[in-house]
Amino acid sequence: MEQRNEDGDMDMEIENPDCGESPQPSAAQQQLHLPPGGEQANCSPMDSVSTLVSQYFGGQRPPPNEVPSLNYMNQHMQLFHEAPSQACSMPHEPLPSRIPISKSLIKEGYLMKRGEHIKNWRRRYFILYQDGTFFGYKVKPKTQKEYLQPLNNFTVKNSKALFMDTPKPFTFLLRGLQGTNIVDRMFYVETNAEREAWVNAIVNVTNMHKSSGECPATVSTASDAVEPPELPRNKVSLSDFEMLKVLGMGTFGKVVLCREKASSNLFAIKILKKSVLIEKDEVIHTMTENRVLQTCRHPFLTQLKYSFQTEDRLCFVMEYVNGGELYFHLLHDRVFSEERTRFYAAEIVTAIGYLHDMNIVYRDLKLENLLLDEMGHIRIADFGLCKEEMQYGVMTKTFCGTPEYLAPEILDENDYGRSVDWWGLGVVSYEMMCGRLPFYSRDHEILFELIMNDSVRIPANLSSQAQDFLARLLIKEPSRRLGGSTLDAVDVMRHPFFAGIDWVKLTKKEIPPPWKPEVRDACDTRYIPDEFLREPVQLTPPAAPGPVSASGTRWPTDGPNFEKFSFYGSRTSLSSYMSSTSMGDH
Repeated sequence: MEQRNEDGDMDMEIENPDCGESPQPSAAQQQLHLPPGGEQANCSPMDSVSTLVSQYFGGQRPPPNEVPSLNYMNQHMQLFHEAPSQACSMPHEPLPSRIPISKSLIKEGYLMKRGEHIKNWRRRYFILYQDGTFFGYKVKPKTQKEYLQPLNNFTVKNSKALFMDTPKPFTFLLRGLQGTNIVDRMFYVETNAEREAWVNAIVNVTNMHKSSGECPATVSTASDAVEPPELPRNKVSLSDFEMLKVLGMGTFGKVVLCREKASSNLFAIKILKKSVLIEKDEVIHTMTENRVLQTCRHPFLTQLKYSFQTEDRLCFVMEYVNGGELYFHLLHDRVFSEERTRFYAAEIVTAIGYLHDMNIVYRDLKLENLLLDEMGHIRIADFGLCKEEMQYGVMTKTFCGTPEYLAPEILDENDYGRSVDWWGLGVVSYEMMCGRLPFYSRDHEILFELIMNDSVRIPANLSSQAQDFLARLLIKEPSRRLGGSTLDAVDVMRHPFFAGIDWVKLTKKEIPPPWKPEVRDACDTRYIPDEFLREPVQLTPPAAPGPVSASGTRWPTDGPNFEKFSFYGSRTSLSSYMSSTSMGDH
Protein backbone atom coordinates (compact mmCIF):
# COMPACT_ATOMS: atom_id res chain seq x y z
CA MET A 1 0.00 0.00 0.00
CA GLU A 2 2.76 2.44 0.98
CA GLN A 3 5.11 3.66 -1.73
CA ARG A 4 8.21 5.71 -0.98
CA ASN A 5 11.00 7.06 -3.10
CA GLU A 6 14.68 6.87 -2.34
CA ASP A 7 14.70 9.59 0.32
CA GLY A 8 11.53 8.61 2.13
CA ASP A 9 8.96 10.83 0.42
CA MET A 10 5.60 9.40 -0.48
CA ASP A 11 5.26 8.70 -4.20
CA MET A 12 2.03 9.76 -5.89
CA GLU A 13 -0.10 7.23 -7.77
CA ILE A 14 -2.49 8.47 -10.43
CA GLU A 15 -5.55 6.30 -10.10
CA ASN A 16 -7.59 4.43 -12.68
CA PRO A 17 -10.95 4.15 -10.93
CA ASP A 18 -12.48 0.72 -10.97
CA CYS A 19 -15.48 -0.94 -9.45
CA GLY A 20 -15.59 -2.57 -6.08
CA GLU A 21 -15.91 -1.81 -2.43
CA SER A 22 -13.75 0.55 -0.43
CA PRO A 23 -13.00 -0.01 3.28
CA GLN A 24 -16.04 0.58 5.46
CA PRO A 25 -15.79 3.61 7.77
CA SER A 26 -15.90 2.70 11.42
CA ALA A 27 -14.96 5.71 13.56
CA ALA A 28 -16.05 9.24 14.21
CA GLN A 29 -14.77 11.91 11.89
CA GLN A 30 -12.96 14.80 13.49
CA GLN A 31 -11.86 18.17 12.26
CA LEU A 32 -8.12 18.68 11.97
CA HIS A 33 -6.38 22.02 11.98
CA LEU A 34 -2.61 22.29 12.13
CA PRO A 35 -0.17 25.08 11.40
CA PRO A 36 1.92 24.41 8.30
CA GLY A 37 4.87 23.18 10.28
CA GLY A 38 3.86 20.45 12.67
CA GLU A 39 2.62 20.10 16.23
CA GLN A 40 0.88 22.65 18.36
CA ALA A 41 2.47 24.04 21.48
CA ASN A 42 0.96 21.63 23.97
CA CYS A 43 1.86 18.48 22.02
CA SER A 44 4.95 16.38 22.22
CA PRO A 45 7.00 16.42 19.00
CA MET A 46 6.63 12.65 18.92
CA ASP A 47 2.83 12.78 18.89
CA SER A 48 1.22 11.37 15.77
CA VAL A 49 -1.05 13.52 13.64
CA SER A 50 -4.06 11.73 15.06
CA THR A 51 -3.38 13.19 18.54
CA LEU A 52 -3.49 16.72 17.16
CA VAL A 53 -7.17 16.61 16.15
CA SER A 54 -9.20 19.59 17.36
CA GLN A 55 -12.95 20.12 17.17
CA TYR A 56 -14.82 23.14 15.90
CA PHE A 57 -18.63 23.49 15.93
CA GLY A 58 -20.32 20.13 15.74
CA GLY A 59 -18.41 17.37 17.45
CA GLN A 60 -17.45 13.91 16.30
CA ARG A 61 -19.74 12.00 14.03
CA PRO A 62 -19.72 8.46 12.64
CA PRO A 63 -19.72 7.90 8.88
CA PRO A 64 -23.24 7.40 7.48
CA ASN A 65 -23.03 3.65 6.89
CA GLU A 66 -22.14 3.01 10.55
CA VAL A 67 -25.29 4.56 12.03
CA PRO A 68 -28.29 2.26 12.35
CA SER A 69 -31.44 2.47 11.11
CA LEU A 70 -24.06 35.28 -9.62
CA ASN A 71 -22.24 37.80 -11.02
CA TYR A 72 -19.68 35.10 -11.38
CA MET A 73 -22.02 33.29 -13.78
CA ASN A 74 -22.52 36.36 -15.97
CA GLN A 75 -18.76 36.67 -16.48
CA HIS A 76 -18.07 33.06 -17.36
CA MET A 77 -21.08 31.36 -18.92
CA GLN A 78 -19.81 32.04 -22.44
CA LEU A 79 -17.07 29.53 -21.66
CA PHE A 80 -19.63 26.75 -22.03
CA HIS A 81 -19.17 27.34 -25.74
CA GLU A 82 -15.55 28.45 -25.90
CA ALA A 83 -12.60 27.56 -23.67
CA PRO A 84 -9.45 29.44 -24.70
CA SER A 85 -6.27 28.26 -23.03
CA GLN A 86 -4.49 30.72 -20.77
CA ALA A 87 -0.99 30.70 -19.40
CA CYS A 88 -0.65 31.26 -15.69
CA SER A 89 2.03 31.45 -13.04
CA MET A 90 1.97 29.63 -9.73
CA PRO A 91 3.95 31.67 -7.21
CA HIS A 92 5.25 30.03 -4.07
CA GLU A 93 6.51 31.69 -0.90
CA PRO A 94 8.55 34.82 -1.73
CA LEU A 95 12.18 34.00 -2.48
CA PRO A 96 15.09 36.35 -3.22
CA SER A 97 15.89 36.90 -6.88
CA ARG A 98 19.51 36.08 -6.16
CA ILE A 99 21.21 34.30 -3.25
CA PRO A 100 24.70 35.58 -2.33
CA ILE A 101 26.04 32.07 -1.92
CA SER A 102 29.52 32.73 -0.56
CA LYS A 103 29.05 35.88 1.49
CA SER A 104 25.97 35.03 3.60
CA LEU A 105 26.28 31.25 3.92
CA ILE A 106 26.81 30.10 7.52
CA LYS A 107 26.51 26.31 7.31
CA GLU A 108 25.36 23.66 4.86
CA GLY A 109 25.03 19.89 4.67
CA TYR A 110 22.66 16.94 4.69
CA LEU A 111 20.12 16.50 7.49
CA MET A 112 17.40 13.94 8.05
CA LYS A 113 14.16 15.92 8.38
CA ARG A 114 10.96 14.43 9.71
CA GLY A 115 7.86 14.97 7.57
CA GLU A 116 5.62 17.63 8.99
CA HIS A 117 2.35 15.70 8.53
CA ILE A 118 3.30 12.21 7.33
CA LYS A 119 5.86 11.35 9.99
CA ASN A 120 8.56 9.69 7.93
CA TRP A 121 12.18 10.85 7.61
CA ARG A 122 13.45 12.57 4.45
CA ARG A 123 17.08 13.28 3.54
CA ARG A 124 17.45 16.96 2.68
CA TYR A 125 20.37 19.26 1.94
CA PHE A 126 20.03 22.36 4.13
CA ILE A 127 21.74 25.73 3.85
CA LEU A 128 21.71 28.27 6.70
CA TYR A 129 22.29 31.92 5.76
CA GLN A 130 23.33 34.88 7.86
CA ASP A 131 19.93 36.55 7.49
CA GLY A 132 18.29 33.56 9.21
CA THR A 133 17.03 31.91 6.02
CA PHE A 134 17.13 28.11 6.25
CA PHE A 135 16.60 26.46 2.85
CA GLY A 136 16.18 22.72 2.27
CA TYR A 137 16.70 20.84 -1.01
CA LYS A 138 16.28 17.24 -2.10
CA VAL A 139 19.93 17.21 -3.23
CA LYS A 140 22.73 19.76 -3.04
CA PRO A 141 21.96 22.57 -5.50
CA LYS A 142 24.57 23.13 -8.20
CA THR A 143 23.23 26.08 -10.17
CA GLN A 144 21.79 29.47 -9.29
CA LYS A 145 18.40 28.31 -10.56
CA GLU A 146 18.48 25.28 -8.25
CA TYR A 147 19.42 27.50 -5.30
CA LEU A 148 16.31 29.58 -5.96
CA GLN A 149 13.96 26.55 -5.86
CA PRO A 150 14.17 25.06 -2.34
CA LEU A 151 11.68 22.47 -1.10
CA ASN A 152 11.77 24.01 2.39
CA ASN A 153 11.78 27.74 3.04
CA PHE A 154 12.26 28.27 6.79
CA THR A 155 13.76 30.94 9.03
CA VAL A 156 15.65 30.49 12.31
CA LYS A 157 15.08 34.05 13.52
CA ASN A 158 13.18 34.15 16.82
CA SER A 159 13.48 30.37 17.18
CA LYS A 160 14.97 27.92 19.67
CA ALA A 161 17.09 24.85 18.94
CA LEU A 162 16.61 21.96 21.37
CA PHE A 163 18.67 18.79 21.83
CA MET A 164 16.73 15.50 21.91
CA ASP A 165 17.58 11.81 21.91
CA THR A 166 14.17 10.55 20.81
CA PRO A 167 12.78 9.30 18.53
CA LYS A 168 16.35 8.90 17.20
CA PRO A 169 19.82 9.57 18.64
CA PHE A 170 21.40 12.94 17.82
CA THR A 171 18.05 14.60 17.15
CA PHE A 172 17.46 18.32 17.48
CA LEU A 173 14.29 20.38 17.34
CA LEU A 174 13.87 23.80 15.76
CA ARG A 175 11.01 25.57 17.53
CA GLY A 176 9.57 28.83 16.23
CA LEU A 177 6.33 30.68 15.63
CA GLN A 178 3.72 30.38 12.88
CA GLY A 179 1.45 33.34 13.58
CA THR A 180 0.68 32.71 17.25
CA ASN A 181 1.22 28.95 17.10
CA ILE A 182 4.41 27.23 18.18
CA VAL A 183 5.76 25.07 15.36
CA ASP A 184 8.33 22.28 15.78
CA ARG A 185 10.57 20.97 13.00
CA MET A 186 12.62 17.88 13.81
CA PHE A 187 16.01 16.83 12.40
CA TYR A 188 18.66 14.24 13.17
CA VAL A 189 22.28 13.60 12.17
CA GLU A 190 24.77 10.73 12.55
CA THR A 191 26.99 12.08 15.34
CA ASN A 192 26.75 14.34 18.36
CA ALA A 193 29.48 16.56 16.91
CA GLU A 194 27.36 17.20 13.81
CA ARG A 195 24.36 18.01 15.95
CA GLU A 196 26.32 20.46 18.11
CA ALA A 197 27.71 22.16 15.01
CA TRP A 198 24.24 22.70 13.54
CA VAL A 199 22.67 23.82 16.82
CA ASN A 200 25.52 26.23 17.55
CA ALA A 201 25.22 27.74 14.08
CA ILE A 202 21.47 28.20 14.46
CA VAL A 203 21.82 29.72 17.95
CA ASN A 204 24.51 32.13 16.73
CA VAL A 205 22.34 33.37 13.85
CA THR A 206 19.34 33.72 16.15
CA ASN A 207 21.32 35.72 18.72
CA MET A 208 22.81 37.85 15.96
CA HIS A 209 19.37 39.11 15.02
CA LYS A 210 18.27 39.58 18.61
CA SER A 211 21.29 41.76 19.31
CA SER A 212 20.84 43.77 16.13
CA GLY A 213 17.36 44.77 17.21
CA GLU A 214 15.55 43.32 14.22
CA CYS A 215 11.87 42.57 14.57
CA PRO A 216 11.33 38.87 15.29
CA ALA A 217 10.53 36.78 12.22
CA THR A 218 8.01 33.96 12.20
CA VAL A 219 8.23 30.56 10.59
CA SER A 220 5.99 31.67 7.77
CA THR A 221 5.42 35.20 6.49
CA ALA A 222 2.12 34.28 4.84
CA SER A 223 -0.86 36.14 6.24
CA ASP A 224 -4.56 35.38 6.06
CA ALA A 225 -5.48 38.93 6.98
CA VAL A 226 -7.40 41.15 4.59
CA GLU A 227 -8.79 44.23 6.31
CA PRO A 228 -12.41 45.07 5.44
CA PRO A 229 -13.55 48.65 4.88
CA GLU A 230 -14.90 50.56 7.85
CA LEU A 231 -18.65 50.23 8.42
CA PRO A 232 -21.14 52.29 10.40
CA ARG A 233 -21.26 51.09 13.99
CA ASN A 234 -24.95 51.12 14.97
CA LYS A 235 -25.39 49.56 18.37
CA VAL A 236 -26.67 45.96 18.49
CA SER A 237 -26.43 43.74 21.56
CA LEU A 238 -27.67 40.44 22.92
CA SER A 239 -30.40 42.32 24.77
CA ASP A 240 -32.04 42.94 21.37
CA PHE A 241 -32.79 39.21 21.08
CA GLU A 242 -34.89 36.66 22.94
CA MET A 243 -33.03 33.36 23.30
CA LEU A 244 -35.22 30.35 22.51
CA LYS A 245 -33.31 27.09 22.00
CA VAL A 246 -29.75 25.80 21.70
CA LEU A 247 -29.07 24.54 18.16
CA GLY A 248 -25.48 23.42 18.60
CA MET A 249 -22.52 23.43 20.97
CA GLY A 250 -18.77 23.21 20.58
CA THR A 251 -15.41 24.03 22.13
CA PHE A 252 -15.71 27.76 21.45
CA GLY A 253 -19.33 28.39 22.40
CA LYS A 254 -22.85 27.64 21.19
CA VAL A 255 -25.39 28.39 18.48
CA VAL A 256 -28.73 29.66 19.81
CA LEU A 257 -32.07 30.13 18.07
CA CYS A 258 -33.15 33.70 18.86
CA ARG A 259 -36.00 36.05 18.03
CA GLU A 260 -35.13 39.67 17.26
CA LYS A 261 -37.42 41.72 19.51
CA ALA A 262 -37.85 44.63 17.10
CA SER A 263 -38.80 42.56 14.04
CA SER A 264 -39.88 39.18 15.53
CA ASN A 265 -37.61 37.53 12.93
CA LEU A 266 -35.79 34.33 13.86
CA PHE A 267 -32.00 34.11 13.65
CA ALA A 268 -29.31 31.62 14.63
CA ILE A 269 -26.70 33.41 16.75
CA LYS A 270 -23.28 31.82 16.94
CA ILE A 271 -21.85 32.97 20.29
CA LEU A 272 -18.12 32.39 20.77
CA LYS A 273 -16.04 32.91 23.89
CA LYS A 274 -13.15 35.31 23.26
CA SER A 275 -11.01 33.70 25.94
CA VAL A 276 -11.25 30.26 24.33
CA LEU A 277 -10.58 31.65 20.84
CA ILE A 278 -7.41 33.26 22.15
CA GLU A 279 -6.28 30.21 24.13
CA LYS A 280 -6.81 27.95 21.10
CA ASP A 281 -5.22 30.43 18.65
CA GLU A 282 -8.41 30.67 16.59
CA VAL A 283 -8.66 34.46 16.47
CA ILE A 284 -7.36 34.71 12.89
CA HIS A 285 -9.75 32.07 11.57
CA THR A 286 -12.72 33.67 13.34
CA MET A 287 -11.91 37.08 11.91
CA THR A 288 -11.55 35.51 8.46
CA GLU A 289 -14.98 33.92 8.81
CA ASN A 290 -16.44 37.30 9.76
CA ARG A 291 -14.89 39.04 6.74
CA VAL A 292 -16.07 36.34 4.34
CA LEU A 293 -19.61 36.45 5.74
CA GLN A 294 -19.68 40.24 5.48
CA THR A 295 -18.46 40.23 1.89
CA CYS A 296 -20.23 37.29 0.25
CA ARG A 297 -23.86 37.17 -0.86
CA HIS A 298 -25.00 34.09 -2.74
CA PRO A 299 -28.27 32.11 -2.66
CA PHE A 300 -26.52 28.91 -1.54
CA LEU A 301 -24.32 30.42 1.20
CA THR A 302 -25.58 31.11 4.72
CA GLN A 303 -26.08 34.84 5.18
CA LEU A 304 -24.87 37.14 7.96
CA LYS A 305 -27.30 39.74 9.34
CA TYR A 306 -25.09 41.27 12.04
CA SER A 307 -21.88 40.60 13.88
CA PHE A 308 -21.11 42.29 17.19
CA GLN A 309 -19.16 41.71 20.38
CA THR A 310 -19.64 41.92 24.11
CA GLU A 311 -16.94 42.18 26.74
CA ASP A 312 -16.24 38.46 26.58
CA ARG A 313 -17.98 37.10 23.46
CA LEU A 314 -18.23 37.41 19.69
CA CYS A 315 -21.68 37.06 18.13
CA PHE A 316 -22.60 36.14 14.55
CA VAL A 317 -26.29 36.76 13.82
CA MET A 318 -27.07 34.40 10.92
CA GLU A 319 -30.17 33.50 8.96
CA TYR A 320 -31.83 30.48 10.57
CA VAL A 321 -31.78 27.45 8.24
CA ASN A 322 -33.92 24.64 9.69
CA GLY A 323 -33.88 21.92 7.03
CA GLY A 324 -31.03 20.03 8.74
CA GLU A 325 -27.55 18.95 7.69
CA LEU A 326 -27.07 16.76 4.63
CA TYR A 327 -25.19 14.43 6.95
CA PHE A 328 -28.31 14.03 9.11
CA HIS A 329 -30.43 13.15 6.07
CA LEU A 330 -27.85 10.75 4.64
CA LEU A 331 -27.84 8.93 7.97
CA HIS A 332 -31.56 8.37 7.53
CA ASP A 333 -31.62 7.53 3.81
CA ARG A 334 -28.28 5.66 3.69
CA VAL A 335 -27.73 6.76 0.08
CA PHE A 336 -29.11 9.44 -2.24
CA SER A 337 -30.24 8.88 -5.81
CA GLU A 338 -28.15 10.27 -8.66
CA GLU A 339 -30.91 12.80 -9.36
CA ARG A 340 -30.88 14.09 -5.79
CA THR A 341 -27.08 14.14 -5.65
CA ARG A 342 -26.93 15.99 -8.98
CA PHE A 343 -29.22 18.74 -7.65
CA TYR A 344 -27.24 19.25 -4.43
CA ALA A 345 -23.90 19.06 -6.25
CA ALA A 346 -25.02 21.63 -8.83
CA GLU A 347 -25.99 24.14 -6.13
CA ILE A 348 -22.68 23.50 -4.36
CA VAL A 349 -20.77 24.10 -7.62
CA THR A 350 -22.36 27.51 -8.14
CA ALA A 351 -21.57 28.54 -4.55
CA ILE A 352 -17.96 27.33 -4.64
CA GLY A 353 -17.50 28.97 -8.05
CA TYR A 354 -18.79 32.24 -6.59
CA LEU A 355 -16.31 32.03 -3.68
CA HIS A 356 -13.48 31.34 -6.12
CA ASP A 357 -14.59 34.33 -8.18
CA MET A 358 -14.27 36.35 -4.95
CA ASN A 359 -10.72 34.90 -4.65
CA ILE A 360 -11.70 32.77 -1.65
CA VAL A 361 -10.91 29.07 -1.21
CA TYR A 362 -13.38 27.34 1.12
CA ARG A 363 -11.23 24.36 2.30
CA ASP A 364 -13.84 22.64 4.49
CA LEU A 365 -16.43 21.07 2.20
CA LYS A 366 -18.12 18.21 4.08
CA LEU A 367 -21.66 16.96 4.74
CA GLU A 368 -21.88 18.64 8.17
CA ASN A 369 -21.32 22.05 6.57
CA LEU A 370 -24.04 21.54 3.95
CA LEU A 371 -27.42 22.61 5.31
CA LEU A 372 -30.87 22.58 3.74
CA ASP A 373 -33.33 25.45 3.98
CA GLU A 374 -37.04 24.90 4.52
CA MET A 375 -37.57 24.37 0.77
CA GLY A 376 -34.69 21.91 0.36
CA HIS A 377 -32.04 24.18 -1.19
CA ILE A 378 -28.38 24.00 -0.15
CA ARG A 379 -26.79 26.46 2.28
CA ILE A 380 -23.03 26.16 2.82
CA ALA A 381 -22.08 27.08 6.40
CA ASP A 382 -18.94 27.60 8.53
CA PHE A 383 -16.33 29.77 6.81
CA GLY A 384 -13.61 29.62 9.47
CA LEU A 385 -11.09 27.79 7.26
CA CYS A 386 -11.50 30.03 4.21
CA LYS A 387 -8.38 31.49 2.64
CA GLU A 388 -8.61 34.93 1.07
CA GLU A 389 -6.72 36.52 -1.83
CA MET A 390 -6.56 33.18 -3.69
CA GLN A 391 -6.69 34.14 -7.35
CA TYR A 392 -6.15 31.37 -9.90
CA GLY A 393 -2.51 30.29 -9.71
CA VAL A 394 -1.93 31.66 -6.19
CA MET A 395 -0.90 28.93 -3.77
CA THR A 396 -0.97 28.41 0.00
CA LYS A 397 0.37 25.66 2.26
CA THR A 398 -1.55 25.77 5.57
CA PHE A 399 -2.37 22.24 6.72
CA CYS A 400 -6.03 22.46 7.72
CA GLY A 401 -9.38 20.83 7.07
CA THR A 402 -11.17 17.63 8.07
CA PRO A 403 -9.01 14.47 7.72
CA GLU A 404 -11.34 12.41 5.52
CA TYR A 405 -11.78 15.32 3.09
CA LEU A 406 -8.16 16.50 2.74
CA ALA A 407 -6.85 16.62 -0.82
CA PRO A 408 -3.63 14.70 -1.64
CA GLU A 409 -1.67 17.88 -2.38
CA ILE A 410 -2.30 19.11 1.18
CA LEU A 411 -1.06 15.83 2.66
CA ASP A 412 1.99 15.73 0.38
CA GLU A 413 3.19 19.00 1.94
CA ASN A 414 2.95 20.77 -1.39
CA ASP A 415 1.58 24.22 -2.04
CA TYR A 416 -2.05 24.02 -3.12
CA GLY A 417 -4.74 26.18 -4.68
CA ARG A 418 -8.42 26.21 -5.57
CA SER A 419 -8.51 22.57 -6.70
CA VAL A 420 -8.79 21.38 -3.09
CA ASP A 421 -12.43 22.49 -3.12
CA TRP A 422 -13.19 20.33 -6.16
CA TRP A 423 -11.61 17.34 -4.41
CA GLY A 424 -13.98 18.09 -1.52
CA LEU A 425 -16.91 18.13 -3.94
CA GLY A 426 -15.78 14.72 -5.15
CA VAL A 427 -15.74 13.32 -1.61
CA VAL A 428 -19.21 14.61 -0.65
CA SER A 429 -20.68 13.52 -4.01
CA TYR A 430 -19.18 10.06 -3.50
CA GLU A 431 -20.70 9.90 -0.01
CA MET A 432 -24.13 10.87 -1.30
CA MET A 433 -24.21 8.34 -4.15
CA CYS A 434 -22.26 5.50 -2.49
CA GLY A 435 -23.21 5.90 1.18
CA ARG A 436 -19.62 5.84 2.39
CA LEU A 437 -16.34 7.73 2.13
CA PRO A 438 -13.98 7.03 -0.79
CA PHE A 439 -11.04 6.59 1.63
CA TYR A 440 -11.26 5.70 5.31
CA SER A 441 -9.25 4.38 8.25
CA ARG A 442 -9.54 4.90 12.00
CA ASP A 443 -5.81 5.66 11.98
CA HIS A 444 -5.22 9.07 10.40
CA GLU A 445 -1.70 8.10 9.32
CA ILE A 446 -3.14 5.19 7.32
CA LEU A 447 -6.02 7.34 6.08
CA PHE A 448 -3.60 9.93 4.70
CA GLU A 449 -1.58 7.25 2.91
CA LEU A 450 -4.79 5.89 1.35
CA ILE A 451 -5.77 9.34 0.12
CA MET A 452 -2.31 9.92 -1.34
CA ASN A 453 -1.68 6.51 -2.90
CA ASP A 454 -4.83 4.39 -3.24
CA SER A 455 -7.01 4.30 -6.33
CA VAL A 456 -10.62 5.26 -5.71
CA ARG A 457 -13.10 2.40 -6.18
CA ILE A 458 -16.39 3.42 -7.75
CA PRO A 459 -19.41 1.06 -7.66
CA ALA A 460 -20.42 -0.34 -11.05
CA ASN A 461 -24.13 0.28 -10.42
CA LEU A 462 -23.68 4.03 -10.93
CA SER A 463 -24.28 5.49 -14.38
CA SER A 464 -21.26 6.02 -16.62
CA GLN A 465 -21.68 9.80 -16.25
CA ALA A 466 -21.69 9.55 -12.44
CA GLN A 467 -18.67 7.23 -12.43
CA ASP A 468 -16.70 9.59 -14.66
CA PHE A 469 -17.77 12.62 -12.60
CA LEU A 470 -16.48 11.08 -9.37
CA ALA A 471 -13.32 9.73 -11.00
CA ARG A 472 -12.36 13.11 -12.46
CA LEU A 473 -13.03 15.02 -9.24
CA LEU A 474 -10.92 12.52 -7.27
CA ILE A 475 -7.86 12.67 -9.52
CA LYS A 476 -4.86 13.11 -7.25
CA GLU A 477 -2.96 15.52 -9.51
CA PRO A 478 -4.70 18.91 -8.99
CA SER A 479 -3.90 20.27 -12.47
CA ARG A 480 -5.66 17.24 -14.06
CA ARG A 481 -8.62 17.32 -11.68
CA LEU A 482 -12.03 18.43 -12.93
CA GLY A 483 -12.21 22.16 -12.12
CA GLY A 484 -8.42 22.44 -11.90
CA SER A 485 -8.04 24.54 -15.05
CA THR A 486 -8.56 28.28 -15.48
CA LEU A 487 -12.21 27.50 -16.23
CA ASP A 488 -12.69 26.48 -12.58
CA ALA A 489 -16.42 25.94 -11.85
CA VAL A 490 -17.41 26.23 -15.51
CA ASP A 491 -15.26 23.17 -16.21
CA VAL A 492 -17.29 21.26 -13.61
CA MET A 493 -20.63 22.56 -14.91
CA ARG A 494 -19.86 21.33 -18.41
CA HIS A 495 -19.43 17.72 -17.28
CA PRO A 496 -22.07 15.33 -18.75
CA PHE A 497 -23.24 14.50 -15.22
CA PHE A 498 -24.92 17.92 -15.22
CA ALA A 499 -26.40 17.63 -18.72
CA GLY A 500 -29.84 19.22 -18.78
CA ILE A 501 -29.24 21.53 -15.81
CA ASP A 502 -30.55 25.05 -16.48
CA TRP A 503 -27.99 27.00 -14.50
CA VAL A 504 -29.94 30.27 -14.72
CA LYS A 505 -33.05 28.72 -13.19
CA LEU A 506 -30.97 26.79 -10.66
CA THR A 507 -29.28 29.93 -9.34
CA LYS A 508 -32.64 31.72 -9.15
CA LYS A 509 -34.09 28.76 -7.20
CA GLU A 510 -36.64 28.12 -9.93
CA ILE A 511 -35.88 24.38 -10.08
CA PRO A 512 -37.87 22.47 -7.41
CA PRO A 513 -35.60 20.52 -5.03
CA PRO A 514 -35.94 16.71 -5.24
CA TRP A 515 -36.85 16.57 -1.54
CA LYS A 516 -38.43 19.09 0.82
CA PRO A 517 -37.82 19.01 4.59
CA GLU A 518 -40.92 18.26 6.65
CA VAL A 519 -40.93 21.41 8.76
CA ARG A 520 -44.17 22.95 10.05
CA ASP A 521 -42.93 26.52 10.38
CA ALA A 522 -39.81 28.61 10.93
CA CYS A 523 -39.63 27.53 14.59
CA ASP A 524 -39.57 23.81 13.78
CA THR A 525 -36.37 22.21 15.13
CA ARG A 526 -37.08 18.55 14.33
CA TYR A 527 -33.75 18.19 12.49
CA ILE A 528 -31.73 19.48 15.46
CA PRO A 529 -30.36 16.73 17.77
CA ASP A 530 -32.21 16.49 21.09
CA GLU A 531 -28.95 16.66 23.02
CA PHE A 532 -28.61 20.31 21.99
CA LEU A 533 -32.27 21.26 22.41
CA ARG A 534 -32.13 20.07 26.05
CA GLU A 535 -29.26 22.45 26.87
CA PRO A 536 -30.05 25.68 28.76
CA VAL A 537 -29.80 28.84 26.66
CA GLN A 538 -28.27 30.91 29.47
CA LEU A 539 -24.71 32.14 28.98
CA THR A 540 -22.04 31.56 31.63
CA PRO A 541 -20.51 34.64 33.32
CA PRO A 542 -17.44 36.22 31.72
CA ALA A 543 -14.09 34.58 32.34
CA ALA A 544 -11.18 36.44 33.92
CA PRO A 545 -9.56 38.90 31.47
CA GLY A 546 -6.27 38.29 29.77
CA PRO A 547 -6.22 34.60 28.69
CA VAL A 548 -2.94 33.04 27.66
CA SER A 549 -2.69 31.76 24.08
CA ALA A 550 -1.08 28.47 23.09
CA SER A 551 2.03 30.43 22.14
CA GLY A 552 2.29 31.89 25.65
CA THR A 553 1.07 35.38 24.74
CA ARG A 554 -1.36 37.08 27.13
CA TRP A 555 -3.98 39.06 25.23
CA PRO A 556 -6.82 41.19 26.63
CA THR A 557 -10.24 40.18 25.33
CA ASP A 558 -11.14 43.80 24.58
CA GLY A 559 -7.86 44.65 22.82
CA PRO A 560 -6.96 45.02 19.14
CA ASN A 561 -7.56 41.33 18.37
CA PHE A 562 -11.24 41.97 17.64
CA GLU A 563 -11.10 45.43 16.08
CA LYS A 564 -13.41 45.91 13.09
CA PHE A 565 -15.43 42.84 14.05
CA SER A 566 -18.85 44.47 14.28
CA PHE A 567 -21.07 44.51 11.18
CA TYR A 568 -24.58 45.91 10.88
CA GLY A 569 -25.67 45.62 7.29
CA SER A 570 -25.34 43.99 3.90
CA ARG A 571 -22.65 45.25 1.54
CA THR A 572 -24.25 43.55 -1.46
CA SER A 573 -27.87 42.53 -1.20
CA LEU A 574 -28.97 39.14 -2.38
CA SER A 575 -31.55 40.74 -4.68
CA SER A 576 -28.96 42.95 -6.37
CA TYR A 577 -26.73 39.93 -6.89
CA MET A 578 -29.58 37.98 -8.45
CA SER A 579 -30.63 40.87 -10.70
CA SER A 580 -27.07 41.19 -11.98
CA THR A 581 -26.85 37.47 -12.76
CA SER A 582 -27.81 36.91 -16.38
CA MET A 583 -26.24 33.93 -18.05
CA GLY A 584 -28.29 33.57 -21.19
CA ASP A 585 -29.18 30.32 -22.92
CA HIS A 586 -26.67 27.53 -23.21
